[in-house]
Amino acid sequence: MKVILLSGGSGKRLWPLSNDARSKQFLKVLKDKNNVSQSMIQRVWNQLTEVDLASSTLISTSMAQVDLILNQLNPTNGIIVEPERRDTFPAVCLAASYLYSVLNIDPNEVVVVLPVDPYVENEFFYKIMELETALQQSNTQIALIGVQPTYPSEKYGYIIPSYEGDDSWNKVLHFKEKPTQVLAEEFISQGGLWNCGVFAFKLSYILSLLRMMEFPVQYESLLENYSLLPRDSMDYAVIEKEKNVIVLKYDGYWKDLGTWNTLTDEMDTNPLGKGTISDDSVNTHLINELDIPITVIGGMNLIVAASPDGILVADKEKSHRVKKLQQFDHQIPMYEERRWGWYKVLEHRKVDEQREVLTKRLVINKDKFLSYHTHFHRHEVWTIIKGEGEFVLNGEIKRVTAGDVLEIPPKATHSIKATIDLEIIEIQSGPKLSEEDKLCVYTSWDDLEKLFHSNSIVKPPRDRVAF
Repeated sequence: MKVILLSGGSGKRLWPLSNDARSKQFLKVLKDKNNVSQSMIQRVWNQLTEVDLASSTLISTSMAQVDLILNQLNPTNGIIVEPERRDTFPAVCLAASYLYSVLNIDPNEVVVVLPVDPYVENEFFYKIMELETALQQSNTQIALIGVQPTYPSEKYGYIIPSYEGDDSWNKVLHFKEKPTQVLAEEFISQGGLWNCGVFAFKLSYILSLLRMMEFPVQYESLLENYSLLPRDSMDYAVIEKEKNVIVLKYDGYWKDLGTWNTLTDEMDTNPLGKGTISDDSVNTHLINELDIPITVIGGMNLIVAASPDGILVADKEKSHRVKKLQQFDHQIPMYEERRWGWYKVLEHRKVDEQREVLTKRLVINKDKFLSYHTHFHRHEVWTIIKGEGEFVLNGEIKRVTAGDVLEIPPKATHSIKATIDLEIIEIQSGPKLSEEDKLCVYTSWDDLEKLFHSNSIVKPPRDRVAF
């Protein structure tokens, strides 16, 4: 059995901590067994490891999340990167083609697709293991996990089983997506289950769908045609149309931490970050990523969340409305985690029509490094605040330490590696500052060391793609 862990989403319901660059599953607001902060994706990965499923698991994600995943996890089986976000059906198709044509997995192998953000106990993953046997014994196309509802929720989709036949699984009669509370109560009375987004199939099933739609099943070819796949979810595109589906009932603890209301229920630390909550505040949580303190007095059922992207003060029950009220289209992320560490935007302003200035604080973890790259239009000045490292400029390397000021003119190829955790203040200036003004030459420090030994200066080739 293979597991595909789907890591997607834009994180807009948990703004301002999450954004297009940092979705909800990467927020370190939970605690592990040793009381160490962890994110949702770290929690799920640790659970997969504990039940011996991590070695069979691959992660499917977008390019924007690759650095975050590599920063927080050590995925042993690699990452399947979607060239663009197109919902879960294209993501599953791409993952299936990768399993088949790159890893040479047998088409009869059972594949389980799992969302990255369920808040569950390990028993949930043992139930997932039962999907393989149920799928094979039932001779059906798709097997689902359905969660026993605890209340008539309007936020979840419902699976209505037949409750005839084998006690371990049941055939699915029909689905209902996000019903009214009245209908939800009716579905629960009929034995309806919450659809938690977990499903299994034989690899050959998705391959046959691709062939029927006249898409290639070879990974590289499907990658080239990815933008032509229907932008749809697996539920709508496949599962709800398939007549031969079964469901396994899970009656243990399960929660979707998709809103501030549900997420704060599972937080052990309050407040998180600089700040104080008065004793007469009730059911109020404060999460502060800023360096200035926040004080909440007499707060009732509030979430107060602050990050470089903004500040949210909301009634917990109504906090989901931020997705509609907040304008995300042109807002650049003010904080991002990368595979080498993280950065925070301190200031971004337009000096005049010809010049912008962007100031960042970068933290590069020990033994991590930036890619060897160049910018064509912007000038950069780095001030080393803390730590030690090796700085490369146009093929020449030198040791740097706290107090050093490094100037990087446009078109200069450069990189830096931390031998001790580095903290840098970076000031960018130029006519237009954007991530597109970046050309990567090397992403491997080994390649750079070969460059050092040859004592040659490398000019960036024009046909390299941005990284």
